[in-house]
Amino acid sequence: MCHVSCVMWDDLTLDTLAHDTKKVMPVFHQKEEFIQEGMAGNGRVATLFVNDLRFRYPDGHEALNGVSLRIERGEKVALVGPNGAGKSTLMLHLNGILGGVQEAVQVAGLALTKQNLPLIRAKVGLVFQNPDDQLFSPTVFEDVAFGPLYMGLPETEIRARVAKSLAQVGMAGFGERLSHHLSIGQKKRVAIATVLAMEPEILVLDEPSAGLDPRGRRALINLLGELPVTMLVSTHDMAFVQELFPRMIIMDEGRVVADGETAVLLSDEALLEAHGLERP
Repeated sequence: MCHVSCVMWDDLTLDTLAHDTKKVMPVFHQKEEFIQEGMAGNGRVATLFVNDLRFRYPDGHEALNGVSLRIERGEKVALVGPNGAGKSTLMLHLNGILGGVQEAVQVAGLALTKQNLPLIRAKVGLVFQNPDDQLFSPTVFEDVAFGPLYMGLPETEIRARVAKSLAQVGMAGFGERLSHHLSIGQKKRVAIATVLAMEPEILVLDEPSAGLDPRGRRALINLLGELPVTMLVSTHDMAFVQELFPRMIIMDEGRVVADGETAVLLSDEALLEAHGLERP
């Protein structure tokens, strides 16, 4: 069954489209002074800056308890922790899906205010764990074109972005394929293409390797390794983390409990055990 969003395409045809990272040493038991501002001492604005972010669900559960972090342009960072640590809740705050206006979050120097929300949603490319939550149009082309169309871009730019994004994820030539007929690995690639088409400042992926067979997982690792995009990736796949991400952030009970070089943190067995993690 087609989702409501598909209706937007029912009345449209293709001819009527409108329009040098520093090493990060471990930080344990994060303190409030960990991050003071969104600009580094060298005057460089962080791609993602979160300062003392807090969130409580309506049932009273405190999902985020003073989360602070900064990610520089070009970094690829893994976000790990046990179930219920607050990882997904944090990710859904980064473009206002949860929490709404939240000035504790800055993307490329822009605070998450009501005025900036549309722009920030284009700058934060959020990719869900289940690609079927992200692919709702009849064809691959229409799925990837949806974001640029929403941005009000001209048809020539939309077509160029779709072609470039599909090529980046190894799906060139799939534009006319039906999204729901693709394999899970192909769907995940197209889901990534849907956000790449908006030229985001950062890709935020939730469990991208989940559900993939070994060949699909390897293809995904190669793809993410080659993409020249800043990334924050939530995962339980520690071998995936070890291979691809130089930096790792550990969350537990709504807090950042460690942030540093992946190799250093993975060598600390006591730290991993304390937070429900295992060495790959």
